[in-house]
Amino acid sequence: MAIHTWTAYLLASLLIAISPGSGAILAMSHGLSYGVRKTRATIAGLQTGLLVILLVAGAGVGSLLVASELAFSIVKTLGAAYLIYIGWAQWRSSSALTADAMGQPANSVNALPAGRRWLAGFLTNVSNPKGILFMVAVLPQFISPSRPLWLQLLVIALTTVAVDSLVMHGYAFAASRLQALLKNAQAIKLQNRLFGGLLMAVGAGLFFVKRGQQAAQPI
Repeated sequence: MAIHTWTAYLLASLLIAISPGSGAILAMSHGLSYGVRKTRATIAGLQTGLLVILLVAGAGVGSLLVASELAFSIVKTLGAAYLIYIGWAQWRSSSALTADAMGQPANSVNALPAGRRWLAGFLTNVSNPKGILFMVAVLPQFISPSRPLWLQLLVIALTTVAVDSLVMHGYAFAASRLQALLKNAQAIKLQNRLFGGLLMAVGAGLFFVKRGQQAAQPI
């Protein structure tokens, strides 16, 4: 991949990663609830989901999903349903105080196991049809037919994961700085309802995504 092509893709990846989407909301939610360290498992899941989407788009399966109304509708429905599910679960989660005398982050004592945090991140990205649409629309613009495909996909994958990991850690860190404001049950309840509502709203919005919407949408 030529340096100018890589630079252009780096900029595109940064802009898309910064744009708030379901992954960013999840990273902020877990960062606020569990702190940055525990949110790393969530971010690792998000990146695994991104890699799957890259492989799907790179292998041409993404084009099939875009072309097939049924396949696209299945992915869209599953993705929307999952975001609504985890949003509703957070909305209804306990607002009881869990910070202990050692100053642990709010809700950290009752934090989801690392495996479930990873799975939440993975399913959030891998079931997002907007991510697939974006990759299918964008990848061809940065891939040269005269160069080895696998090497270009490797560079794109490493760039995407590095940029998105950095941005998601930034979102989680920014959210974790607000933990000092969440020292009472009412504040925790508001936090749960805010992020739960946002996740449900993003999930509901996926039902309106059409196959032709291939512009640069937040992943």
